[in-house]
Amino acid sequence: MPAEFERHSGCWLLWPERPDTWRHGAKNAQPAFAEIARAIAVSGREAVTVGVSAAQYENARARLDPAVRVVELSSNDAWVRDCGPTVLVDARGRRRAIQWQFNAWGGLNGGAYFPWDRDAEVAQKILEIEGIDRYLAPLVLEGGSIHVDGQGTCLTTEECLLNPNRNPHLSRSEIEALLRRFLGVSTVIWLGKGVFGDETSGHIDNLACFTSPGHVVLTWTDDRKDPQYEISQDALRRLRLARDARGRKLEVHRIHQPGLLTMSVAEAAGIDPQPGTRLRSAGDRLSGSYVNFYIANRAVVMPLLDKRRDGAARRVLQRLFPSREVIGVQSREVLLGGGNIHCITQQIPRPRAA
Repeated sequence: MPAEFERHSGCWLLWPERPDTWRHGAKNAQPAFAEIARAIAVSGREAVTVGVSAAQYENARARLDPAVRVVELSSNDAWVRDCGPTVLVDARGRRRAIQWQFNAWGGLNGGAYFPWDRDAEVAQKILEIEGIDRYLAPLVLEGGSIHVDGQGTCLTTEECLLNPNRNPHLSRSEIEALLRRFLGVSTVIWLGKGVFGDETSGHIDNLACFTSPGHVVLTWTDDRKDPQYEISQDALRRLRLARDARGRKLEVHRIHQPGLLTMSVAEAAGIDPQPGTRLRSAGDRLSGSYVNFYIANRAVVMPLLDKRRDGAARRVLQRLFPSREVIGVQSREVLLGGGNIHCITQQIPRPRAA
């Protein structure tokens, strides 16, 4: 699996409309999705495709930048990072992809919604459009639960991959063996928990990621009273003790989380709860993180969440990605749905020259 900071041939998103995830039937979230897609396509210099239901096609086409391709593709929700494919590149430069098993972040034991049948088909649909063959992995896994450096190292969390609502029949060593086999990695670095309150059971992409070989950015807080403090401290200790697949120590760059973010009464009132879906309520803490960004070919598209912290976060990312423009997008509406920019995007790596 290539690192996200390697070259892409394109990026996929899915168009939001689900009323029990997105308030007011995603009327508030759709402009944020459109701006994220535009930033990746225009500033990031990537071919962007958005999968849209038949009912939303005309609306999406009108809202999305002309540079963005729109295709009719049904799904249960808009989290393509997690239900979409993971694309690999072999030693001869050829691409093939993994279609993981998907159960909406926990199935009937804590998952976000039921059913998830159309989401489970998204990876195959994308790969048929892209013309890429696939492996069917015997593992429930979401794309947001893994990050790789492209040189044989994978980052993940115990909270997510060892959660009994994913693969209760598999041990830690068996899950790690499957990661090695399907991702082509030799080293798996296990962190403990993800960002506090993360609805995905602690996805790595909200906590930490590789920015280049040997370098990891980690969400952070200096507030000892914040439950995130001990989580980030533990992650820092593990990262400092770890070695990557090439034997290097990791250099960890801390990026302070936004201030406390909670769902307002008005925001909660706009959600239309349905049986079998996760309930969101006023006052709920939002798992905001500046690490949930997308690395495009020419840009890094980051979430803007807190005016007091946005500038400092942007400066950290600009230092880590000096050859890319760092673009901030107001993404609170994405966060209200349970994720952020990285969660709604999925890169398609460029095939390498043989």
